[in-house]
Amino acid sequence: MGANASAMPGEPNGPMRPKLEDIPESCMALVLSYLEPPEIAKLARINRAFRAAASADFIWIPKFPSNYTFLLSKLPDQGLINMDKKDIYARFCRPNSFDGGTKEFWIDKRTGGTYLSISSKAMAITGIDDRRYWNHIQTDESRFQTIAYLQQIWWLEVSGDIEFQFPAGTYSLFFRLQLGRVGKRLGRKVCNSDNIHGWDIKPVQFQLSTLDGQHAVSRCMLDNFGNWVHYHVGDFVVEDPNASTKIKYSLTQIDCTHTKGGLCVDSVLICPKRLGKELFFVDEPNKK
Repeated sequence: MGANASAMPGEPNGPMRPKLEDIPESCMALVLSYLEPPEIAKLARINRAFRAAASADFIWIPKFPSNYTFLLSKLPDQGLINMDKKDIYARFCRPNSFDGGTKEFWIDKRTGGTYLSISSKAMAITGIDDRRYWNHIQTDESRFQTIAYLQQIWWLEVSGDIEFQFPAGTYSLFFRLQLGRVGKRLGRKVCNSDNIHGWDIKPVQFQLSTLDGQHAVSRCMLDNFGNWVHYHVGDFVVEDPNASTKIKYSLTQIDCTHTKGGLCVDSVLICPKRLGKELFFVDEPNKK
């Protein structure tokens, strides 16, 4: 037998071991297309071959939500349309503000599900311009860096509306609230309970409605001192992914037999129902 045939793999005269770089990039990209985005991102960090294959547009196009074009229109940097689809997907996975910084959207990095968050500054709040009743407080506990704090009022009404294009599916809407004035002392979170009153007498009422006739109402007592809680208002269904959905929502406690105070109103969150289940009465980090 010849020397080449008898040599062991890896020896100078032996056959060369195959390398990842020997696999055609198109074949590698095809394999990656069957994975979820987080797994693709992990493999792209292994070596140059995976990184190049992971940049193929055909991998990412099927992973975009159906409202991809609408989301692009909400971004101030329209030059994104010429970027690689991988980079656009990564941009969508981060919070993207619009409407003067009062709203943000992002997508779930694994499923592509759309999240929408709306600041208290984008809502109509009874008495918000009278500092006897309300104050705007700067805080890093809000993704918008500010919350509305209720000192005392007889008639509580917080409402808003949004028109947005969602992929087809069922969505949940939440109010993010906390009892107690937020603040920091020596770099640590503190919550002042001095002004909390009136929430143990009557429940607050949450409502949502859509232009196509969907409606939900829920009521509960507020007792979440010192903790941010997502209060579930209700669900709505989007059937046409190519049409905008208009939603109205509100938080009220209009029993004028007593005053109430000490409430922090941060934002409203809308997300796919399957992704929002863990938020039911559970505090979540202020950033995604």
